[in-house]
Amino acid sequence: MNQIIVLQHNTAVRANVITFRTKCREIDGISKALLVDQLKNKLRSGQIVKFAYMKRNGEIRIAYGTTNKEFIADQVCGWGESREDFYTTAYFDLEKSAWRSFRWENLVAVY
Repeated sequence: MNQIIVLQHNTAVRANVITFRTKCREIDGISKALLVDQLKNKLRSGQIVKFAYMKRNGEIRIAYGTTNKEFIADQVCGWGESREDFYTTAYFDLEKSAWRSFRWENLVAVY
């Protein structure tokens, strides 16, 4: 039996990037891309989101972040490049009071 998965354009791009970078199966790239979508939707909703990702040094980072413009209005410049162009997701880290980003394939969990 064949199954069809319909993805939005951004999700399909993320899945392709993740699959290429990790040399994993396409379905694993799609699964990770859907997890990134879930995180981005929660970040945009105004919630404070708890999530985990792997840092460059291999350490797992548990982060609390948001991208709610009302909450972090004084921290947004508006003249920078989109992190999407670098295949990463940016968030405002509430513990460090600074902007952080991570590579899509390094997302571990969204709580």
